[in-house]
This record gives sequence, C-alpha cells and structure tokens, in this order.
Amino acid sequence: MTHLPLNSSIARLFALFLLVAASSAAACRGNQEPASGAGGAAALPPTDVMTLTLEPKPVPRASEFVATIRSLRSTTIQPQVEGFVRRIFVKAGDQVRSGQPLIQIDPDRQQASITTLESQVAAREADLAFATQQITRMKKLHQAGAVSLAELEQAETAHKNAEAQLTAVRSQIKENEVQLQYYRVIAPVAGIVGEIPVREGDRVTTATPITTIDQAEGLEAYLNVPLERATELKPGLAVELLDDAGKVIASNPVTFIAPRADDATQSVLVKATLQRRPPGLRVMQYVKARLVFSNEPALVVPVVAVNRIAGQHFVFVAEGTGDKVVARQKPITVGTVVDDSYVVLRGLAAGERVIVSNVQKIGDGSPVKVG
Repeated sequence: MTHLPLNSSIARLFALFLLVAASSAAACRGNQEPASGAGGAAALPPTDVMTLTLEPKPVPRASEFVATIRSLRSTTIQPQVEGFVRRIFVKAGDQVRSGQPLIQIDPDRQQASITTLESQVAAREADLAFATQQITRMKKLHQAGAVSLAELEQAETAHKNAEAQLTAVRSQIKENEVQLQYYRVIAPVAGIVGEIPVREGDRVTTATPITTIDQAEGLEAYLNVPLERATELKPGLAVELLDDAGKVIASNPVTFIAPRADDATQSVLVKATLQRRPPGLRVMQYVKARLVFSNEPALVVPVVAVNRIAGQHFVFVAEGTGDKVVARQKPITVGTVVDDSYVVLRGLAAGERVIVSNVQKIGDGSPVKVG
C-alpha cells in the first residue's frame, strides 16, 4: 500500500473545501432577487425649485461720490453803512420775502446829523429872505440913481449865494434821509436766510457779511470726479442723489463739465442742475450722489442663486424638459452687485434657466421639478 505525503493530503482537502464553498455561494446568489432597480441605486425624488430665465436688461455702470448742493441764485447781504447792530429780525433758515427787514443798525448818529441840518434850514431861509429884500431895495435905489450898478450886482450875488446855500442844506438833508434808510437792512430778493454770523451789539462795516439769501429754486449738485474717470464724462450723464438708505431722491443730467482740472485735488468739477428741490435738501449740504456712466444691457442673476467654492462662483441651471429635468452646475464670472443681483461677465447665456431656490438641496445632475 502506497502512502501519500502528509502535506499533499492537506492540500487536497483544502482545495475540496474551497470548491464546495464557491458552489454554495453561487447557489445563494441565484436564489436572491435584486433589491433595487436597474443599476443597483435607489431612485431619488425630484426637488421642487424655482427658475429664472435669463435675458439681457439695462444695468447701470456707476460710481458714488459726495456732492455739495449749491445755489444758482445766492445773494450775500452786506450793509451799506457802519454802526452797531441794534436788532436782528430773522434767524437762519427763515423764508423771507423781498423787502422784509433783516437787521436794524443803530441810526441815532445819522438821525442827529439830519436834525442838525434841519436846524440850518431856518437860518438859510432867513438869509435868503434878507437877500431878497436887499435886492428889491437896491433895484429901486439904482433906478433913483442913489446906488451904483456895482452895488446892485453885489446885492444880486448875495441873493444867489443865499439861494444856493439853502438848496445845499436841503440836498444834504435829503441825502442823509436816504442814508438813514440803509440802517435797516432789508432782503433784496425772496428766499431762505442762511447763517447769520453777527450778533446784536456787534459793530459792522460795509465789508461785513451779514447773511446770505438763497432762492428756493435753482440748485446745483457739485461733484469732483477723479482724473482717471474724466475721459468717460459727457453732458447728459445721469446724476442720482441718494438718501441715507441709498434710495434715489432726485435724478438730473450733467449740465457742466469743467474744462480744467483742480490742481489741488486732481479732479474735474461736474455740475448737475436740479430740476426740482427734494424735501429737506439745503444749500451747502453734503449728499451721496451716484454718477451713471453707462446703462448697457447685461445678464444678471440673484445673489441667492450663486454659490462660491474655493473662490469660484457657481450656479445651477435647469436642463431637460417634462419630467426629465436635472440641475447642472456651471462656473461663472461675476461683476458688481446691482439691486441684489450679480452682473454676469462669463459662463451663462440668454435663455438659460437659473435655479434660484433650494440650491442647497441639489447637486450636479440632481433631478428637479420646476415650479
């Protein structure tokens, strides 16, 4: 009887065990039914989404500046006489009419001068009456041959001098009475009173500015635009004034562009005449302004529809029709934000449907249901 080596027997037994195990596994797989559909993956229900069909629309390309409101019709009030301020009739911000009193300067000294001149009138009138009597008497005596022609002419000269002196005094009184009116400073035009730097008791001269009067209409917005943007300036560009919330309160075209740059600020002065006065706007007030350089059509997508991964912006677009619509992720390049939307520079085309809701619940290739 031939005996096999021990190692050879063990190897045969191990091979027989593996064959039996493989046969059992194949039988088990043959008896099992598939747990899932074709492909072996469970089908996901489509996600409800809202879409926005892209189409070009005008997008303003603008920059914000700080504008100064100035008046086209601003009058600086200065007195025409010197003296102490006795009374101030108005305050800053008051609306005044033409001819309304603003300030009273002490007129006592001027009134005293008029009184002095009026007292001289009686003396000049008495001199003229005496000279008139003298010339009448001299004419009769000359006709009688009692006085010479030279004496008559001397009386006539005295009469003319008396007339001239009386006329001069009366002219001085009239001049001083006109001057007296200047001691009450009145508004030359209707408008709004500006700051009043003088106080009661201050001494003013003809060079002292008392206040300003700005007319309600005729305001301008002054903007200083940097030189690097000067080539884009042209008359007719829109200047939008903004309130604290960023809302447009007035929009007016550019009416003036300075031909020279400011050497101190290296900027160009731009003016826009306000067609109407926004409520609460004051002369010399600083206000935010937006200068619109262009309004060309562009594609925009809502900010909420945009995802950012590693510095790259993405959106989902809906592709397909009927019940076979899926979300496709697309990289895009965006520009500035305008009214809660990104301006799309590259990556999308007009007519594409951008998904704007439930973007966190979908992925590339996810089935979606457009609502």
